[in-house]
Amino acid sequence: MIDSPEHRVVEILKNNSIDIAATLPCDRIKVLLPQISRSIKTIPLTREENGVGICAGAYLGGKRPVMVIQSTGIGNMINALLSLNLTYGIPLPVLVSWRGVYKESIEAQVLSGERMPAILDAAGINLTKIESRDELDKIDPAIRDAFKNERPHVVLISPAVWEGSPGEVPAPLEIIPRVSELNLAAEIKEPVMTRYEAIKVLASTAGEDIILSNLGIPAKELYEIRDRELNFYMMGSMGLVSPIGLGLAMAQKRHVYVIDGDGSLLMNPNALSCIGAYKPGNLSVIAVDNAAYGSTGNQETCTRTQVDLELLAVASGIKNTAKANTEEELKQALLRKANLIHVVVKPVNAACREIPLSAREIKQRFMKAIGS
Repeated sequence: MIDSPEHRVVEILKNNSIDIAATLPCDRIKVLLPQISRSIKTIPLTREENGVGICAGAYLGGKRPVMVIQSTGIGNMINALLSLNLTYGIPLPVLVSWRGVYKESIEAQVLSGERMPAILDAAGINLTKIESRDELDKIDPAIRDAFKNERPHVVLISPAVWEGSPGEVPAPLEIIPRVSELNLAAEIKEPVMTRYEAIKVLASTAGEDIILSNLGIPAKELYEIRDRELNFYMMGSMGLVSPIGLGLAMAQKRHVYVIDGDGSLLMNPNALSCIGAYKPGNLSVIAVDNAAYGSTGNQETCTRTQVDLELLAVASGIKNTAKANTEEELKQALLRKANLIHVVVKPVNAACREIPLSAREIKQRFMKAIGS
């Protein structure tokens, strides 16, 4: 086992001080993944794009993350890699099981696998190809490039690398017998606050804790109310502010408040299941619900008539929740640091100026403020 390609990859990761691995499985790397998890803190993912957000938060908090996934998952990540990693200058090495190019038996893998290098090249994402065991040392400069030049770097690893490698695959874990129960009566009342007023309550309560804001008008409102270096403003990557908050909460000790919205949470409800699974005590998601896509013309979302975000959070495993309809209710929920606070607000947008900071300036001053 010492001379196996899997062992060599783990050694390269450890030599580069990688301390978090976000992973999704692939049959070709079924021996590699448990070896990584035995040496490096591993976060099993439910969707690749979530991993981009979690790894970004971990990096902002001072960690050195890597993603290990299958090549089909790159399609779920392209927008985030461009609008988050390349825009802000956030490094992310990605080790990819490159399907569709070597002894592939699944027809659906072939087209994406064959075209993957061209897709990455067209997106301006650096890549390295590894087609034999003799080339595994290429992983080292790829990781160093990602962190030195603050950008993603994808390493496409052919299944030929693992062919014939010794190693045991862990037996599947049995389901834990349990009783699942959901007893929560939640009432959504007529809103009395605007989102601007809710963010003012948060800004006055947060003290020296961290605030991450969803993209668009919420970020502009937070900037207008109380700009500070401990604020991180999203410019794009809708649906990823809560995964970033999760990664950041797991990487450092300060409390993290995330301003998210009904539109983005419904776009990526996987974020709630990840938070429910890892249960960080220092994370509060403020789910600001105006039943509309407020930054794009107030188009209606399904929270207006059918979905309750607090119930969705509880069903996702988040136990410490609250619903706030007034400023006092919101303040009390913030003071007890509920993990999700469903804040029902009027569909009103404050007239705010653009944030006069570039994405990289936001990142740099934020990381300096938290000492990472």
